[in-house]
This record gives sequence, structure tokens and C-alpha cells, in this order.
Amino acid sequence: MRILVIHSHPVEESFNKALFKLVCDSLAKAGHDVDACDLYAEGFDPVMSAHDRRIYHSYPENTELVKPYVDRLRAAEALVFVTPVWNFGFPAMLKGYFDRVWTMGVSFDLEDGKLTPTLRHIRKVAAVMSYGATRWRATLAGNPPKKVIHRVIRGQVKIGAPVRFMAHYDMNNCTPETRAAFMEKVRKEMENF
Repeated sequence: MRILVIHSHPVEESFNKALFKLVCDSLAKAGHDVDACDLYAEGFDPVMSAHDRRIYHSYPENTELVKPYVDRLRAAEALVFVTPVWNFGFPAMLKGYFDRVWTMGVSFDLEDGKLTPTLRHIRKVAAVMSYGATRWRATLAGNPPKKVIHRVIRGQVKIGAPVRFMAHYDMNNCTPETRAAFMEKVRKEMENF
């Protein structure tokens, strides 16, 4: 299966970067074709300009500046997001990726005011996330990233596609043992993806 792994953390020595490498290695070990998309390392520009917004509904013009990312998304059969959660949301880099790449003509069509999802070729989705907050604090805040994965992304891909959400909460108080246990959980999940 061709799997697009989307990562958004700027620090090479971070735990989240280690998770990204583990996810890619585990999927490859399982025989998948892995497209490792490290948004920071690739220098992705997350800023939607005034021009980008003006042409947002003009397909295919709206994809010209991000065409390589659009092509990668269209070629994928599965998606895995590996990202930290900052201030109960995605990093600006990942949010900008959604704003600029998951646009009309790519992730949805819009005709007579009716939205139709167009990523039905995506057969599986997983998210591997790290939170500074505890699970309880994230839940009290509504856990927006989890809802985006389970509700928004799930609604755009193949109907009934399995969606897996894995999170290491409370990174502010984690230990080598909690990190190792989470990495083992992620490794097993990705090897069986």
C-alpha cells in the first residue's frame, strides 16, 4: 500500500521526530511504499497569501503552487499523521498544509453549494501525536486534533475506512519508560497497518 506519512515538527532531536522515523521504518518493514513528507525539512510554505485565498475555489489554478504535495496526496492509499499538539491544536505548519493543499478540487468538490469529498481513494488513516497536556486536560479542552482526525478526515476518505488515533499525553512529565512503551505500541500498530 502507498502510504503518505505527514510530519510537522521542527526539531530534529525531538521525540516526535523519533516517532516519525519509527512510523516510516515500521511501515517500510511491513512492505508498504512509504512517502515520508517532513513539512519542516522540505521547507513547505504554510502561509496562505491573499492570492491563494482569491483563487481558493478556482481549480486547477489553486493547486499550482503546491502541485507536488497535491500529487503526493492523490497517489496515496493511506495517510498517517505524525505531529505534536501545541495549544490544543495542530502546529501552524500542519494547519497551513491543510489550508493550502486540501483545497477545492483536491479534497472536495463544490457544486451549487454542495460539498462532495474527493479523497475516497484513501483506505486507512492513522494519527500518532504527542501532547504536553494530560489526557484529562485535552479532553476538557475538547481535544480538537482528535476530533479533526476522527470526524473531519474520516468524512473525507473512503466511507468506513479504519481510523486509528494514538497519543502520548503529558509529555511535560513523561519518562523514558512512558516514551519507550508508546514507541513500542506505535511500532506494533504500524507493522500491522
